[in-house]
Amino acid sequence: MKIIKENLIIKTLRIRSFSYLIASEFFSQFSMNLFNFALLIVVFSIVRSNTAVSGVVLAFTIPSIILGIFAGALVDRWNKKTVLFGTNIIRALMILPLAFLHGDLLMIYVITFGVSVVTQFFIPAETPMIPLLVGKNLLLSANALFGMGIYASIFLAYALAGFFLSIFGEANLFVFLTVLFLIAGIFASMIKLNKSSLEPKDNVNALGYRAEVKEVFRLISKTKALSHSLFSLTLAQVIILVLAVIGPGYAEHILGIRVESFPTVFVTPAIVGIALGALIIGSFLHKKSKSTLVKFGMFLMGVSILLLPFGSKVESKAIVNFINSFLPIILKIDMLHITIVLAFILGFASSFVVVPSNAVLQEETSDEWRGKVYGLLNTLVGVTSIIPVVVVGGLADLIGVREVLVGTGAVVLVLALIRTFVTDRN
Repeated sequence: MKIIKENLIIKTLRIRSFSYLIASEFFSQFSMNLFNFALLIVVFSIVRSNTAVSGVVLAFTIPSIILGIFAGALVDRWNKKTVLFGTNIIRALMILPLAFLHGDLLMIYVITFGVSVVTQFFIPAETPMIPLLVGKNLLLSANALFGMGIYASIFLAYALAGFFLSIFGEANLFVFLTVLFLIAGIFASMIKLNKSSLEPKDNVNALGYRAEVKEVFRLISKTKALSHSLFSLTLAQVIILVLAVIGPGYAEHILGIRVESFPTVFVTPAIVGIALGALIIGSFLHKKSKSTLVKFGMFLMGVSILLLPFGSKVESKAIVNFINSFLPIILKIDMLHITIVLAFILGFASSFVVVPSNAVLQEETSDEWRGKVYGLLNTLVGVTSIIPVVVVGGLADLIGVREVLVGTGAVVLVLALIRTFVTDRN
């Protein structure tokens, strides 16, 4: 039985069109996140303000509030493969002007906003394609691979943003991003769907946009598994946005390192954690309750965030000093080592939240409604993150990054407790 489970990942990868989707997803997500994280560094270097960094995040999140669910309703009527191809090409063309305008803060906000508008149509076409390419028995493995791709690309882009900026320079970096989006479009064009998936959905979705939106809310309110998965995915993405906003400040004020060095220290171990977690889920945990996996991930995520600001206190403990007395200098435990471990745990925990939640969304929805559900997810992320992101940026400048991290970790732990002892029991 163990061998069969281990082979599910390989079996999923052997589906050629799914492999093309994974490749397209990686290049697209890597490009989009490298674009966003590079802008965070650029803006922070211009004005040295967490509040200004929040402006970039807002420019990316506001379109999701305005368009998210309605974009999903449109995508459900269109050929999702065509949407993936078109959105990648359009974003490539929109980013290219920043090669010449990267010093203009207003243009950074405007172009980021425009790219985000196009992305609202990309999101409800990407993940909902998975059930069109793999069978239900492979959904958890497929989402494990997809989760590895998405979240590894997020953190990998963050890790390499400073490196690419130093290697390419700001102008050439945006040219490089344009090329990456074009590659993502090429892989999307290679995906093959069956004829029924290529047919337009106008006759199926005959309710009208407003009626469809109401029906989506009704469906989610009636289906406990859907509502819980939407909440979990929203929480995971909001946490990423919050950490992105205060990351530069965390590097300078707590770790005492250059902003450009922080991604390498924090993000690389998180990538490893995400990959390991997703691999374990996809290979060995098919029989485990998805709700249990998510709750475990939420607890672990809250604990790791809560401990992030206290690496220096752990470093000063007698037991750590005792261990260090027997270690060579290069292996001595310090605050950076502790941060690396916590980043790994945070990435590992994220995979336990995201992979099972995505699998539930796909199992509980049909192709005609899946895009709208993911569009709603995108809207929820925008609505729920806009206030925390603005507040977090301001609070980090006002009271400090350490206090903001403690508060964020505490909130996640409280939500995990509510999910375990109140919501699920009811």
